[in-house]
Amino acid sequence: MLILLFAFWIILNGKITLEIILFGIGLTGAIGALSHLLFGWTVGKDLRVLGKSPYFAAFVAVLFVEVIRANLYVMRLVPKGEQALSPVLLRFRTGLKTRFCRFLFANSITLTPGTITVECEEDRFTVHALSEDLVDASDDNVILRLLRKMEA
Repeated sequence: MLILLFAFWIILNGKITLEIILFGIGLTGAIGALSHLLFGWTVGKDLRVLGKSPYFAAFVAVLFVEVIRANLYVMRLVPKGEQALSPVLLRFRTGLKTRFCRFLFANSITLTPGTITVECEEDRFTVHALSEDLVDASDDNVILRLLRKMEA
């Protein structure tokens, strides 16, 4: 984090002088110390987060594909009218342990067209969908698998 902050400082300044470098080192050091005091930040936590970044990148890519796929599905439903819709309220457990991963999962459901997260209590989710085909609550769900790997 500190290296990225320092690089960002240099980029924003647009030139490199001894004064800018020294002030940047002091500023990023102060931000690092403040982050440690307020949020418990450590270099070890940064390294763990960096190690999970490939899973997060895969999560974003899969979510993008799922949003497009759901868009196309909903676009096929809309012209057919009400007879094509079969709204459903599904309840299921995810097995996700961390609040952050549950937050990501709930928001990925809500971002996907035709579905919305109604309730999220611990690992129990309630989801409303325009059709049961829009919700994959199985353990084989790609997004759930990626989030579980991020938790590990």
